[in-house]
Amino acid sequence: MVSPISEPVFACNGTCPICEGPRRFESRFSWLRDNFRCEGCQSLPRERALMSVMAQAFPNWRDLAIHESSPGSALASKIWRECSGYTPSAYDLSTPFGSVNPKTGCRTEDLERQTFANESFDLVITQDVFEHLFDPWAAAREIARTLKPGGAHIFTVPIVRKWEPTRLRAERVGDGVIHILEPEYHADPFNREAGALVTIDWGYDIAASLDRVSGMQTIIIQIDDLSLGIRAEFIEVLLSRKPF
Repeated sequence: MVSPISEPVFACNGTCPICEGPRRFESRFSWLRDNFRCEGCQSLPRERALMSVMAQAFPNWRDLAIHESSPGSALASKIWRECSGYTPSAYDLSTPFGSVNPKTGCRTEDLERQTFANESFDLVITQDVFEHLFDPWAAAREIARTLKPGGAHIFTVPIVRKWEPTRLRAERVGDGVIHILEPEYHADPFNREAGALVTIDWGYDIAASLDRVSGMQTIIIQIDDLSLGIRAEFIEVLLSRKPF
């Protein structure tokens, strides 16, 4: 990573969708996706974009039943604090599936094989999770199963193959992993030392690919709005609705 300089390379003032108040946004790196932070909540552009979409599509989100897989952000903290129907989960082998880890407050779930009952949630949120799953199609089916009719999966995933189709980077075979491409890892709030293996490079065909197996209808939303502190690469928000 390039070392930061003393003064921000990019900054602006606006209204943070997470703080819900006037804030300054700045970055000391040219790579805004992971560095263009709100001075108040320290949120990143993709979090602010997701919050903006959720607030517009579901203005009553505080009254809904929400499941978020792999929380660990300013957005997750806001929803956990303000929504009584919020259920965070993480893949945590130290705790039996379906149980809550008393240290983290997160329920242990495998997103591809969940223990939740059918039609448990109004909303499911995932932030930069689907590029780390070995079977994202199974996860999409499970999310559709656990959503109530008319509910939605709102999520971010870096669409890095802008002009090319999705490609696999790694596959799970038995208890092992076969690397199709050179291994790549992203930061993981639940496993900071090892990081999270990137298993798939998504293209814009992600919507059709997931919809074929889940029966949901997905749109891809691109936001560039400095009045909300939203600007960066790979911060598309996807909204998949389950039909009534």
